[in-house]
Amino acid sequence: MGFFSNLLKFGSQNMAIDLGTANTLVYVEGQGIILNEPSVVAIETLNGIKRVKAVGEDAKMMMGKTPDSIEAIRPLRDGVIADIEIAEEMIKHFIRKVHGKKSLLRYPEIVICVPSGSTSVERRAIRDAASNAGASQVFLILEPMAAAIGADMPVTEPVGSMVVDIGGGTTEVAVLSLRGLAYTTSVRTGGDKMDEAIVSYVRRHHNLLIGESTAERIKKDYGIARHPEDGIGEQITLKGRDLVNGVPKEITINQANIAEALSEPIGAIVEGVRIALENTAPELAADIVDQGIVLTGGGALIQGLDEHLREETGLPVSIAEDPLSCVALGTGRAMEDPVYRGVLMTA
Repeated sequence: MGFFSNLLKFGSQNMAIDLGTANTLVYVEGQGIILNEPSVVAIETLNGIKRVKAVGEDAKMMMGKTPDSIEAIRPLRDGVIADIEIAEEMIKHFIRKVHGKKSLLRYPEIVICVPSGSTSVERRAIRDAASNAGASQVFLILEPMAAAIGADMPVTEPVGSMVVDIGGGTTEVAVLSLRGLAYTTSVRTGGDKMDEAIVSYVRRHHNLLIGESTAERIKKDYGIARHPEDGIGEQITLKGRDLVNGVPKEITINQANIAEALSEPIGAIVEGVRIALENTAPELAADIVDQGIVLTGGGALIQGLDEHLREETGLPVSIAEDPLSCVALGTGRAMEDPVYRGVLMTA
């Protein structure tokens, strides 16, 4: 067994995967992040037989534009696997893409991150998906821990620090100290809920139906956590289908409208931070006053979110240097650096 296992592992490249609701990032040992693609799979059904037509970037481009025979699916919802078979196909595709034609000789260890609020069933589903995709051994790491390591926070020291990782499906709020999570809460609100809030706002106020991709683009380009200083902000032109006449239509809204649309999901994130602060031990809370709160994840890039959180909590708030890659970088460092090895879990 030992010889066979070692033979299979010969020349293998262990990898760390940030399996996100919106995007999947793959970090390869000794190389860093080498893949960053949307977590989307397009399935084509021909004569009753389903097959994978596209994965990642190619599949995302099909979203909202597919004929009846093709379905573009996001296998993760709220940070956990909603469709395990499709998720396995996606992980296999990314592993093959990273390893290329050498994949038959490769037999890597995989470290994969999970939301802190995921259940044991959900964690097993993620572990099984990676295992069935070809991993010799699968380790799990909690997302807020990975985000904090990726953001260069002092997670191994006896100092309390708070990270807020706003991903596509969930927002992870955690207080960390000595390689452990002193307190953590997972709010099932993230970038997806913000997209839904924009779709809902435009439908309610303008009788216009827009797609998820359009809403995501508006969030990334114009998303704002507070009302603009001039009360209006930038003008935004939108195209979609008029719900009254059923014909394509173009309208113009402004950033103040987007701030109004995003107020509910952002309010849920602020509430999650407040609950975490209320449940933090006094000594750790004192450290957070000095260290402040660090924002990671794509949601950290929403304009003015750091200032809004600063006003709501009275604490210093900063955005990590590379918020989109923090979880993948942290997962990779936990795999490579023995200092962090203790934060990995087997299931």
